[in-house]
Amino acid sequence: MSIIPAESASSLSSDIFYDILRRLDGATLASASCACAAFSSISREEKLWEKVCCSLWPATDSDDVRNLISSIGGFRRFYAGCYPLIVNKDVSIADWDSYLDNPEEEWGEADYYGDEDHDQFGSILPSDFISVVDARYKDRIIFSKVVWGFSDSDGLNRWFYNSPFRIDLIGNLFLNEPIGEVILSVSDGLPPVQSVENEKKEGKLCKELLDGIRLSWIVVNRRVKQAANFSSWIPLGVQRHWPMDKDFLVRFGSVLPAKDIIPFQVVECILVLKFQMLEDNDSGYIHLKLTQLSMQLEDMEGAHINGRNSLMVLKEALSCRRSKNYSQVLESWNLYSRVRTEIKEEKMRNESRIDRLCILSGIAAFITFWYCIL
Repeated sequence: MSIIPAESASSLSSDIFYDILRRLDGATLASASCACAAFSSISREEKLWEKVCCSLWPATDSDDVRNLISSIGGFRRFYAGCYPLIVNKDVSIADWDSYLDNPEEEWGEADYYGDEDHDQFGSILPSDFISVVDARYKDRIIFSKVVWGFSDSDGLNRWFYNSPFRIDLIGNLFLNEPIGEVILSVSDGLPPVQSVENEKKEGKLCKELLDGIRLSWIVVNRRVKQAANFSSWIPLGVQRHWPMDKDFLVRFGSVLPAKDIIPFQVVECILVLKFQMLEDNDSGYIHLKLTQLSMQLEDMEGAHINGRNSLMVLKEALSCRRSKNYSQVLESWNLYSRVRTEIKEEKMRNESRIDRLCILSGIAAFITFWYCIL
């Protein structure tokens, strides 16, 4: 086999360069574009990035989504915005210490929920947000869906703005297209587990879900022409769903900025896949059935964010900082979890002090009452 000298590489046809670049994934293609002028020029071709996006996110492989992506800047920009993950480290521990030291500065109900006049956020409509969702197990797509706008809401329904925000992609009656069953079995790569009792002892399926499940949840706002991936891609944790021993909750998500929207300044975007263990009599092994795929937003105290504030948070998050480094994403989430635990413990201590004060006050009142009588 003959080897072409390096100095003559520039004389190669651009078709050969194109054929080389079209075989690369997105990260490698981005790196190759910096190698030489020829690669840099060819790597701007939208078809290359369309192929990359459709391979990484199969839900984008439809005419409607192609038109949507083209309208917000093209596949190259879409990849650049959605491949990195959201990282939020804008709020320091000192801010939370200040909040804990001054709990009386909590916002009032009107500040938290907003007033009835929603003209101020009329430019943010539920129908502007599109969800592009892909779930994988061991590099095989098990779920792919595009949701155009939030279910049964057109920006005029007041119940959406005041109700807890939540998107359910499985079992949602408002979705136009039915979702088929997603069942993972030993033939798909699950470890052979013969009973629920064995899984309780060994935990093979739990570990397999942590290692094998990947989720991408891209939110696009077609009005502001921005998109971002709200998932952590890799699970943040897997746990049993109490009180059912047969359910696993695989949790993904991100920490989103919420400055001047809610008092805690940040919220957690929680993405959950729920798998139910099924005993298959034919094979003798446990299968896993996907029964839930949902998104919701919660504040530091675990309270659900309403629709009004959620729209504002999602819009702000589309322009926040991102990183390709998963360790930074995990660090951001761990910081959030630690501060949330501190707030919860401090509230419990305050409630305990109040309880003791009430008991002492009651005892003092009781003694005073009998002292006056006697």
